[in-house]
Amino acid sequence: MSDSKVQSVVLAGGGTAGHVNPLLAVADELRARQPEAKVLVLGTTTGLEADLVPARGYQLWPVPRVPLPRRPSVDLLTLPGKLSAAVHAAEAAIDEIGAQVVVGFGGYVSTPAYLAARRRGVPVVIHEQNARPGLANKLGARWAARVGLTFEGTPLKGGVVTGLPLRSEIAALVTAREADAAGTRVAAADALGLDPTRPTVLVTGGSSGALSLNTAVAGAAGALLASGAQVLHLTGKGKDGPVRSAVAHLGGAVETGRYQVREYLSEMHLALALADLVVARSGAGTVCELAALGLPAVYVPLPVGNGEQRLNAAPLVTAGGGVLVDDADLTPAWVAQQVPALLGDTGRLAAMAEAARKTGVRDAAARVADLVEQAAGEGAR
Repeated sequence: MSDSKVQSVVLAGGGTAGHVNPLLAVADELRARQPEAKVLVLGTTTGLEADLVPARGYQLWPVPRVPLPRRPSVDLLTLPGKLSAAVHAAEAAIDEIGAQVVVGFGGYVSTPAYLAARRRGVPVVIHEQNARPGLANKLGARWAARVGLTFEGTPLKGGVVTGLPLRSEIAALVTAREADAAGTRVAAADALGLDPTRPTVLVTGGSSGALSLNTAVAGAAGALLASGAQVLHLTGKGKDGPVRSAVAHLGGAVETGRYQVREYLSEMHLALALADLVVARSGAGTVCELAALGLPAVYVPLPVGNGEQRLNAAPLVTAGGGVLVDDADLTPAWVAQQVPALLGDTGRLAAMAEAARKTGVRDAAARVADLVEQAAGEGAR
């Protein structure tokens, strides 16, 4: 840890949970080190940050949303005006608290934050959550004082691996499981109405759900239950209907909760406390949280975008902490054949859990806060 406490900091990163959760984890760490620190968070009034940031006790400083067009379009014509307004808003935030450092986590509000910091002569610290960096962080890394990476090999100049700062509920679960894994599991099962003694499969496609995961797992429901397992299936908002229809023939198993269907679960840490195996997409947050918790998983990368989900899961899968399945290959037949076999092989499951735990980083928020303190110290000099 450096010896330069941060008295004032602007943090930028909105739009998705993948940006907001690490931002809040680092903000909490900085405030724990310096309770009197002035903290401003740049964000839009429409993203997740509009709710999450004030709820955590931080002031949200509104910045206009400026998506950077990935290819030539009419949006390029309006970009200069929009970007200028956003940079001015970010400069005003820096001036408001006399920020020593600007910390960015990527996304729409980070580009104006980096440009404003450069104009004000304030050092920039970047954290990149994905194995393949986004446009904002590629730009900011050109003059950043420090760059933190979630994954080894991410192509950003000067990057050091910090891991992904864990949201507070997951960090608390890591601690609780280390202290009393069995008790934590029983308490979670009780809260969810599930059986702590049964092997438990958690299915989650993220906040928006994943149609292919829903279809494949629901189609294999009979085989999963026949193996003695129970399933907690989080379908995503508005996507539970087809899953409920697909498993309706199970009758008593659904009624007794052995195959539990929910649109979403706000207390996701309870599901993770109980899970023996997770079937999920491989967003950076998911991969890092499951690794930190030592949870084996079947990762199904999102088949769109720039391919970062496959890269996110690759190191963990190579280490033996998970299984990677292409979206097109995840069928009811694959799930019915592979998942019960994996659950039944307790030796392999334990080895996967240990491999996942070894790749997991549990102190990433502290590592990023160290980078922020280092940059602040150099800026002060």
